[in-house]
Amino acid sequence: MFLAVVIDLFARNIVGWSMSNRMTEDLAMHAINAAYWRRKPKQQVKLHSDQGSRYSSRQFRKLLNAYDIKPSVSRRGNCHDSAVAESFFSNLKKEKIRRRIYSNRAEAKQALFHYIEMVYNPT
Repeated sequence: MFLAVVIDLFARNIVGWSMSNRMTEDLAMHAINAAYWRRKPKQQVKLHSDQGSRYSSRQFRKLLNAYDIKPSVSRRGNCHDSAVAESFFSNLKKEKIRRRIYSNRAEAKQALFHYIEMVYNPT
């Protein structure tokens, strides 16, 4: 299972996220859609991502343009450029992933939903 998140760097909460069985541009686009509709920004915002192909695809760039989102890309192989996202995923793995076996994908999705919306964001 793959998880894509959009994190507000000021508030440090997840404003958009999506889960899928595959890491595709659709996964990233669903997370952007969720963030856009949750926040409805009145002015241009920046989206910082790594150099993955899903973030540089034509369809993804088209979506960013439609929402007036300016892309920003990490330097190759530099995890410090995405420290907030790296920290979130590290905490997620420690608290919900490691040493747990979910009986099915639905159970795992429910656990991730609970962690993001009921534990991480309110805190």
